[in-house]
Amino acid sequence: MNNVSFDFGNMLAKNIGEHGVTDAEIAEAARALPGVHERMCAGREKMAWRLLPYDQDEIVKKIKETGKYINENFENFVVLGIGGSALGSKALFAGCCHLKYNELPRETRGGARFYIEDNVYPDKINALFDIIDVSKTAFHVITKSGNTVETMSQFMIVLSMLKERLGDGFKKNVFLTTDKEKGILRKIADENGWETFIVPDGVGGRFSVLSPVGLLSAAVLNIDIDALLSGARAMNDACVRPDLYENPAYMYALLYTVLMKKGVNISVLMPYSEALAPVSEWYCQLWAESLGKQVNLKGETVHSGQTPVRALGVTDQHSQIQLYNEGPFDKTVTFMGVEKFHTTVTIPKPPIPMPDLAYLEGKTLNTLIASEMRGTRHAVTSHGKPNNTITVESVNANTLGKLLFFFEMATAAAGEFLGINTFDQPGVEAGKIATFALMGRPGYEETAKELSKTADTEEKYTFNV
Repeated sequence: MNNVSFDFGNMLAKNIGEHGVTDAEIAEAARALPGVHERMCAGREKMAWRLLPYDQDEIVKKIKETGKYINENFENFVVLGIGGSALGSKALFAGCCHLKYNELPRETRGGARFYIEDNVYPDKINALFDIIDVSKTAFHVITKSGNTVETMSQFMIVLSMLKERLGDGFKKNVFLTTDKEKGILRKIADENGWETFIVPDGVGGRFSVLSPVGLLSAAVLNIDIDALLSGARAMNDACVRPDLYENPAYMYALLYTVLMKKGVNISVLMPYSEALAPVSEWYCQLWAESLGKQVNLKGETVHSGQTPVRALGVTDQHSQIQLYNEGPFDKTVTFMGVEKFHTTVTIPKPPIPMPDLAYLEGKTLNTLIASEMRGTRHAVTSHGKPNNTITVESVNANTLGKLLFFFEMATAAAGEFLGINTFDQPGVEAGKIATFALMGRPGYEETAKELSKTADTEEKYTFNV
């Protein structure tokens, strides 16, 4: 039940025509593979996330104990984080839990209701406060730097509410994950005696799902953490092989970077499973933030990267596939299918005559969704658009660990093929600095002055209806 397979045949010119990757292009790109492999093996200081499946026995023990404590003492568990501090938990929640988890009785869930607040949209956070009792809620505050303005704003709001409701006992409702030494949240934790979980050095937010960032959520949700990490280890074993045709991450990275250089600048991830839909959301940050770089490691301006797009089968067959089939040759599609769903739904014989639909009677929705994916893949292929397929035997903690680790390894390898720094995000930092200035943070006065000069466009460029 734990197999994950990769089919890249429809990326190749021999199968889809001129817009695929040729054998000659693979051979040319593979000349860089020895160097890519050497750097992937040597770059552990930037890739400490690769050690997470192996070196967390004591941490995992503590996380499991904390998850049990939270489930025994609180009605709700709320993640306060953004980007990599939230998207991994979303993927774990959907992939391993009942899709109507919070609506289930507590005895069926086996623990607290689960919520993720990853935005500062005021109506959304107030909607959460409308349905939870904060005094009976555990909050997991996640920010490695402590400078994440969205998360820290949420934290300040929650602390004020907890203090009002619980008095001096408010601290017991808060669990923190941050840097071991640096940052505002570390300082707050030390000054107030909060014990914290640690985001290890060399583990950036978008690679942090298998650290306490995601694992505390997994523990509260009673997800099998051991199976999750075991899946990641199995995928790591496959993705450290030096041979291109034995390493799925290297092949994925090579084919995608070849296509990027040919102008294929959009990457669509299309799971045919609601349980895997948040993996697409998580992938979008991973792929975009890691590979979208203005300069390469040589200091040359390259504007590298590929725009990731989320699609959901079969829903988006009715909204996006027309473009994928007949639109420009600027995108590739990764289909994700599931062989065995957890339940089966059979289409019954209707109580009224419906002869035009008789062919559906006795078939299952399981067969229908699989047929929809095969049919859509055939259509995309017949239009000459590059695509590949990931098939998951069954969605569970083990296969989810494999999937997440595969995409992390493929992203890191793609960065090596492109010759860029996969692990920084200067474009994100620029926006953060502007936000600090606009919100009046000390030390950003000059940026605020610059922004004040460019705040408004000319009146002639504005419509008011």
